[in-house]
Amino acid sequence: MKKSLLIAALLAAGAAAAQTPPNLPNVANLPNLRVGLAEDPDVLDPSLARTFVGRIVFTALCDKLVDIDEKLNLVPQLALSWAWSADSKALTMKLRPGVTFHDGEKFDAAAVKFNIERHKTLPGSNRRGELAPVSSVDVVDPLTVRLNLSAPFSPLLAALSDRAGMMVSPKAAQAAGEKFGNKPVCSGPFKWVERVAQDRIVLERFDGYWNKPAIHFNRVTYTPIPDATVRLANLKAGQLDYAERIASSDIEKLKADKKLKTASITEIGYQGITINIGKSDKAQANPLGKDPRVREALELAIDRQGLVQVVMDNEALVGNQWVAPTNPYYAKGTAVPKRNIERAKALLKEAGVPRPSFTLLTPTTTDAQRLALVVQAMTREAGFDVKIQSAEFATSINMADKGDFEAYVLAWSGRPDPDGNLFSHYGCKQPLNYAGYCDAETDRLLALSRTLREPAERKPVFEQIAARVQKDRPILYVYHRNWLWAYNAKLSGVRQMPDGLLRVSGLQLNP
Repeated sequence: MKKSLLIAALLAAGAAAAQTPPNLPNVANLPNLRVGLAEDPDVLDPSLARTFVGRIVFTALCDKLVDIDEKLNLVPQLALSWAWSADSKALTMKLRPGVTFHDGEKFDAAAVKFNIERHKTLPGSNRRGELAPVSSVDVVDPLTVRLNLSAPFSPLLAALSDRAGMMVSPKAAQAAGEKFGNKPVCSGPFKWVERVAQDRIVLERFDGYWNKPAIHFNRVTYTPIPDATVRLANLKAGQLDYAERIASSDIEKLKADKKLKTASITEIGYQGITINIGKSDKAQANPLGKDPRVREALELAIDRQGLVQVVMDNEALVGNQWVAPTNPYYAKGTAVPKRNIERAKALLKEAGVPRPSFTLLTPTTTDAQRLALVVQAMTREAGFDVKIQSAEFATSINMADKGDFEAYVLAWSGRPDPDGNLFSHYGCKQPLNYAGYCDAETDRLLALSRTLREPAERKPVFEQIAARVQKDRPILYVYHRNWLWAYNAKLSGVRQMPDGLLRVSGLQLNP
């Protein structure tokens, strides 16, 4: 115990040293905000980015056309208003005047056109699926833009509230090409200063920001600290002002600490295990990827409520779909299966593999590691031999993208519209379809769900999708976490957002 505490202290000291990068100009007589992240983000290019922690950084760096509020309502950001055409095949947006990018270039309708087209055509873009129905973009006038659709597309505004709606400087993007993510230029409240991989990302207040009075910090430093214990140690020591994803086991004790505050809200995403069933040759080289009976046995060997108790200290909601049971789009006809070891054994015997072995890839984050260990222990009783392979988060994502895995512990942070939790994960050859799942009827239903505007019309389609994917089980959904944050009690303006992202506008560190 003493040795582990010593290691934690040393790591905390190292992280603390990283909080104050040398030779950075002090542009205003304002405090600095120090944020502890659970992972190091991947590339900070809105078109290419995939990580949740990258989205946290983007909230300070890159404004979007629209945002969401605490109740998932769409609210203006760079677009002041919007209206659909009568046939729902065109979205016209009125833009905010007087906005500039960090390089001084003007934000206008031409910039929106450039960004939407870049999201759709940039090689490797992860936004192309989110914007696939956008067939063209018209510049109506300098502050009015129209997005034309090949078919009605109900999730469009929700997509524009995330990275598909982030606007980068056309001039900077064209000049940097594929290296744009090394020094992104956007229009958010903070501009780029530097990044040291696995160590820090530093942003500086942008004096030309359209909502500058709401920004009360000179600089924001993001420090990746994968170990939740070390992340909390930094916060308690005063080396961080805010830490995301606090370990659930620490929440009760933190509530008694007068120097800190905590906040939580159930996520709009999910925690699951993605199984390689068609992404690469590894799918057919292992019975888990090859035979749906083995995947069903794996699910029946897992006690979801037990996972919530042991891994999350009951700070999560059991689930079996891409949205939580509390979501209005949840398919109630596809119930959460109960643990059934005898049935799991029978399925494995029927499949001819009474003791299947596979490797479970997991990020090095604390909660993912705990989940992998408990799944390993639970499934052993049914006959599974689960080996655990740990990798730094961005590395694990790259492995999943290449199909270099058999099963993968993946937490999806979620999107306001259910489409953002399932289309790119299940659509044939979509960029986030790490399982390699492809089914023509599911594809048809996914496309249909996007054309319907009314919830009463969309829900039956989602129910059909749930029934289909439940048979193949490319993803085993296990629970929906509570976002757990802790921060300096002097920090005011923290909003409990269901997407789990820290908004810097309105934050203030009081004396």
